[in-house]
Amino acid sequence: MSSEPNINIEHVATLARIALTDDEKRVFASQLGDVLAYIEKLKEVDVSGVEPMAHAFPVFNVWADDVPGPALPVEAVLRNAPASRDNMISVPKVVE
Repeated sequence: MSSEPNINIEHVATLARIALTDDEKRVFASQLGDVLAYIEKLKEVDVSGVEPMAHAFPVFNVWADDVPGPALPVEAVLRNAPASRDNMISVPKVVE
């Protein structure tokens, strides 16, 4: 799909917080144009008889049973904490 829609790739890169070279801007603008052209093509498909769904297959309870297990030792938990005090994780005050 060679036709590139009018895409401000610099604005898109700014929103994504990425720095692009001129070559990357050219390539990504073309690729993004291809994606948008394909989406336009998909809009032509008649889906009037298709029921809306969130998943392609039925989803049943996918969660495991919530069964308590052995707790981690306090030393192991505090080893991953940014700060601790009196065997507790210390966090900055959020609410005044």
